Amino acid sequence: MTADDSYGRLDDDDYPAYTMGRAAEMLGATQGFLRSIGDAHLITPLRSEGGHRRYSRYQLRIAARARELVDQGTPIEAACRIIILEDQLEEAQRINAEHRHAASQRMAGI
Repeated sequence: MTADDSYGRLDDDDYPAYTMGRAAEMLGATQGFLRSIGDAHLITPLRSEGGHRRYSRYQLRIAARARELVDQGTPIEAACRIIILEDQLEEAQRINAEHRHAASQRMAGI
């Protein structure tokens, strides 16, 4: 991979660009918090060749939502479950919208 390829990947929400320390700092959380949401299977960070956890921007957004819920007093396991359910609901709504659109296209004869 060239340097240009690496820079291009930084725009990728799924590219694991952040170390655990940097991710924790960005979230205002501890590294233990990141480990705990990983243990709860909310996010699964990729590992560097040396075995260090690496987080993507997408994972940091999920972790930030978990942090928000925990800061409001929600136990971490419950916060993780809430986020998983929110994600499932969003996906179901997206699929329903696609089906409604397809059905309206068929009804219009398109």
